[in-house]
Amino acid sequence: MNIILFGPPGAGKGTQSDNLVKDLNLYKISTGDLLREEVKKKSALGIKIKSILDQGVLISDDIIHDLIESILSNKGYFNRLIFDGYPRNFNQVKHLDILIKKYNQKISCVLSLKVNQDVIIKRIIGRQVCSKCGLVFNEFFNPSTKENHHCRSEEHTSELQSRTNLVCRLLLEKKKTKQTKKKDNNNNKNNHNTTRTAPMTVDLT
Repeated sequence: MNIILFGPPGAGKGTQSDNLVKDLNLYKISTGDLLREEVKKKSALGIKIKSILDQGVLISDDIIHDLIESILSNKGYFNRLIFDGYPRNFNQVKHLDILIKKYNQKISCVLSLKVNQDVIIKRIIGRQVCSKCGLVFNEFFNPSTKENHHCRSEEHTSELQSRTNLVCRLLLEKKKTKQTKKKDNNNNKNNHNTTRTAPMTVDLT
């Protein structure tokens, strides 16, 4: 079973992916994780990726394609993948379709997470990471307490963004996701031998 999971920033894609990994014995593919792992390896590609990231430039689809293919070509992950937030654009959709067919696999399910926008905003602006132990908390939903935070460090790093910038990012991501799914569905209609399926919305509100 291969699953694609869509959703705006803060929707909980990572959390839901981790749950599905445990329940269904899947392997999670997150492009962010793949990039960090490659940099950590200090491979030729990893050094190139680090150089690009240090410049604050977006990683090209070609590099992402190579990383995705390295996973899909691994027989140990055959038909047991969950794609966390990938593909992000139509070019990636087309390339994933090519790779899925190349390695004789299929997409079993496409899930789109639906979460109230106010909840997403609180998840992002309320996120705090302990500078000592690395535990993650949220001042709105899971604040640091004596019971859940034994090191009790008062030093936290917060991922704060202005409400205006955050809403713009959410709206842009929502628009991009709709465009990707629309083009993907149109491509399905024109391809009777498609290896993909229409997305199903999961309401987490």
